[in-house]
Amino acid sequence: MAMLATTTLQSPSMLAPVDGDGAATERAIVVAAQRGSDDAFAALVRLHQRRSYSVVRAIVLSHEDAEDAVQEGFLHAHRALDRFRPDQPFGAWLYRIMANAALDLVRRRKVRDADELPDNVAIPFRDPAESGELRERLQEALTHLTDRQRAVIVLHDVEGFTHGEIGRTLGIPEGTARSDLHHARATLRRLLQNIRSTS
Repeated sequence: MAMLATTTLQSPSMLAPVDGDGAATERAIVVAAQRGSDDAFAALVRLHQRRSYSVVRAIVLSHEDAEDAVQEGFLHAHRALDRFRPDQPFGAWLYRIMANAALDLVRRRKVRDADELPDNVAIPFRDPAESGELRERLQEALTHLTDRQRAVIVLHDVEGFTHGEIGRTLGIPEGTARSDLHHARATLRRLLQNIRSTS
């Protein structure tokens, strides 16, 4: 994977942005990658790494986990590239792989953390005034959402994904994405209200 991220391209036209006519350029890059071009796959990584990180970061709780999941997602995509149909949007296919990689990592961490957790865990008192205030409160509140609700609210409210994009990325119906967003916002409102009233 490191080789893919550091290779340089022979053709500068491969770095064209993917919008409008860029979709045809991206399709050509995908076909070249499917034919075994490491340079073409490296171009796809560069085109999609930022948005892939956003998708993954919406699901996992730390930067380190997000980096791990993105790397794992690109490895999965590279292995599955021969099954991708170039007439479909590459981004939607890739972001679904990224979301699945992040969800898998979260599941593995929960199992590992549950195995390592002692029966009696002391929870230290933390004065909300001592922390980074709203950001830390929000981070804490986000941990109380389900993985999917956290992904939906961050993808929609922070990253600007539409309900349809969220549905395709997470493999859920658009209506479910809307419902999850509604429930996630209500839960966050309640949790942040509780924090505000106790501080």
